[in-house]
Amino acid sequence: MTDSSLDQQCINTLRFLSVDMVQKADSGHPGLPLDAAPMAYVLWTKHMKYHPADPQWADRDRFVLSAGHGSALLYSLLHMTGYGVSLDDIKQFRQWGSKTPGHPEYGHTPGVEVTTGPLGQGLANAVGMAIGEAQLAATYNRDGHTVIDHRTWVIVGDGDLMEGVASEAASLAGHLKLGKLVCLYDDNYVTLAAGTDITFTEDRAKRFEAYGWQTIKVADGNDVAAIDAALNEAVADTARPTLILVRTHIGYGSPKQDSFKAHGSPLGVEEVKATKQKLGWPLEPDFLVPEPALQHFREAQARGQQAQDDWNGRLDGYAKAFPELAGELRARLHGELPDGWDSDIPVFAADAKGIATREAGGKVMNAIAPKLAALFGGSADLDSSTFTNLKGFGDFNPAVTKGEDTQGSDSAGWSDAGRNLHFGVREHAMGAIVNGLAVHGGFVPYGSTFLIFSDYMRPAIRLAALMGVHAIHVFTHDSIALGEDGPTHQPVEQLASLRAIPNLTVIRPADANETAVAWKVAVATTGRPVLFALSRQKLPTLDRTRYASADGVRQGAYVLSDAKDGKPALILIASGSEVSLILEAAAQLEARGIAVRCVSMPSWELFEAQPQSYRDEVLPPDVSARLAVEMGVAQGWRRYTGEHGDMLGIDRFGASAPADALLREYGFTVENVVQRAKALLQK
Repeated sequence: MTDSSLDQQCINTLRFLSVDMVQKADSGHPGLPLDAAPMAYVLWTKHMKYHPADPQWADRDRFVLSAGHGSALLYSLLHMTGYGVSLDDIKQFRQWGSKTPGHPEYGHTPGVEVTTGPLGQGLANAVGMAIGEAQLAATYNRDGHTVIDHRTWVIVGDGDLMEGVASEAASLAGHLKLGKLVCLYDDNYVTLAAGTDITFTEDRAKRFEAYGWQTIKVADGNDVAAIDAALNEAVADTARPTLILVRTHIGYGSPKQDSFKAHGSPLGVEEVKATKQKLGWPLEPDFLVPEPALQHFREAQARGQQAQDDWNGRLDGYAKAFPELAGELRARLHGELPDGWDSDIPVFAADAKGIATREAGGKVMNAIAPKLAALFGGSADLDSSTFTNLKGFGDFNPAVTKGEDTQGSDSAGWSDAGRNLHFGVREHAMGAIVNGLAVHGGFVPYGSTFLIFSDYMRPAIRLAALMGVHAIHVFTHDSIALGEDGPTHQPVEQLASLRAIPNLTVIRPADANETAVAWKVAVATTGRPVLFALSRQKLPTLDRTRYASADGVRQGAYVLSDAKDGKPALILIASGSEVSLILEAAAQLEARGIAVRCVSMPSWELFEAQPQSYRDEVLPPDVSARLAVEMGVAQGWRRYTGEHGDMLGIDRFGASAPADALLREYGFTVENVVQRAKALLQK
């Protein structure tokens, strides 16, 4: 068999495994696998570095199918190259419990680097992966010892490039000169519902050139040699990310070629036959894997073993030359926390005037950073407001050279090894890039902005929870108490909305010491993202000789102060800034002879993870008089107040006024809490 005929057999194997998957499932997207198989084949057999026997090898190249609806193509690649995806798995495409779900899922299918499907997310995740490689390489590589050296490859479609998150991420990638990021654009002129002529006629190449990308055009998506040459050209440009625009034909070879009808529905029995006949593929059997094609793809196993063996050798040499650095790198790549990483976290002295929890969080982060090299992230242009800058650790910004006009920046130095990542005003991309860093490995990544702008990030936060990745989101300005900026910036429904996301831990600490414990919890958490809601305004630092230890944050809710005889007639529950409010109200109620328990509840999710016995201990079932106080919508609080309880919240938007006036007008005063509590006791 000639090289060209073997190439064609391999490409058609990918095509028809995918087509047969979709047809058998009677569900899926055959269009992309039919047209993108040649570019995927060239990439996976001639350019990409990976080891199917060890999908988590640290220095592998990363591949992201951002156009995740084309998952059948990815599963075909994984099966053919020898990952743990069998032909039986292929035949169970989109079925209950299979390894081959409708869109790629991280942690579910070996070889899938990130969960994709919502368009644009994968491209932004890939930017995070490329940033991760660059930062680790700059931090650990030394002359003669290159231990971090891999690329990030992406296949994107028209829908990906239309989404705003892709624009945000691509803009940042160009600015950061991420030369090891290469995107193959399946440029087929067709979307789900129509041709791109009705929605997407801009010059995509010029757009990406304006972002600072190299762009290369391949006129024929079936031209293996041209694709190969384009990939070589992409790799040669180390200073710019690359977009390769590959002109393809959706549903190639089928009766539905070049039609949106090929996008998201099975071709149909007769159409499958016609497609196989046109491309010279046997009609029977389905799921045909010719032996020459399988052997050719499986050469990836030996290549991967050799590449990993070479890397292990380099790593051993590196460890002899730089034992401390090597130990730190190994620990990071395995997700291990160094001993004593939290030993310098401050304990804050009692202070009635107090400190904003955003400021306390900044102090805690800067106590952790020197001992936790993996801590890496930044804000969406809000460092001075979110207090998330890691002082003295420089900025990750290789696009800017030292000495260049940085327009007022007080950076400690621009470098690939810097640990402060400036996302710019790109909240959605920030969330997705943080996810990319998390799945890349080697980082405890974080992003930060105001709580209200979590709305711009929700898709990425949801995907972080779905994937179960260790990402941290620091949200500040958590309530109407931010004041004069008004309702556009005052979160009301955001806490309830975020708490509704499965597998996401939301923590709203009441003071500086709760914030410190919250950070301990967040860094040590595995298998889920963690989100902070921190105050703009100062909050009293509670006297822990008088009140319970802030370590109660670990349980999500705890008895902060109790009735003198331990038998409360009334329970006041609050989170965040409202905790000090219920303590003041409790003092007045107790002066009137009412036995009150105050419960700080910074995290519903941590509380729900506790045994029922603990939850009943904190909220005794026989005490029905319960008042929850939180500056947000009441939704969800009924589970803790019960049918006979009450909730002082905000079920309308905020207003522009000084914070004190807002709290008074919205009823967040000691007098109103006391009145609402007394009313409960009179029922």
